[in-house]
Amino acid sequence: MAELTHFDTAGQAHMVDVGGKDSTHRIAVARGTIRMKPETLALVRTGTARKGDVLGIARIAAIQGAKRTADLIPLCHPLALTRVTVEFLIDDGANAVHCRAQVETIGRTGVEMEALTAVQVGLLTIYDMCKAVDRGMTMTDVRVLEKHGGKSGDWVVSE
Repeated sequence: MAELTHFDTAGQAHMVDVGGKDSTHRIAVARGTIRMKPETLALVRTGTARKGDVLGIARIAAIQGAKRTADLIPLCHPLALTRVTVEFLIDDGANAVHCRAQVETIGRTGVEMEALTAVQVGLLTIYDMCKAVDRGMTMTDVRVLEKHGGKSGDWVVSE
C-alpha cells in the first residue's frame, strides 16, 4: 500500500514538494449525481426555475470551483488550468442530473482535486437554485473516473 504523501516522517501535515517533478499534460475526469423530485427535474429541464437557468449557472459555478480548489482544500497546489469542461445530463429514469467535469493543465501535479471540486460545486449550485421547491435533493456518487499524465501515468476506473 502506498504511503500518504501529505504527511512528513513525524506525521505532520505538509504540502507535497513537486519541485523535482516534470511538467506534463495532466487530465482528470470526475462525475457526480444529484437526485430530486420529478417536478424539480422538470423545472431544471425547462429553465423555468425561479432563479433562472439552473444548468447554465451551475456550469459557471463548477468552472469557478475548479479554479478555486487551492483556496478550499488546504494542501492543494494552486494550478494554472488550461481547460475546464462541464457537462450535465438529465436522467429522467433516475430523476437526476449527472455532472461530468474534465480539467486539464500542463504542470507538475495532477488535477483530480480540481475535477472533483468542479463536480461538487456544480451539484451544490443545482441544490442552491432548487432548494425552495425540493430540500430533499441528494448528491451522490462523486468520484474520479480517470486521470492522465505524470509519473504514475494513466488510471481509468474499472466498473
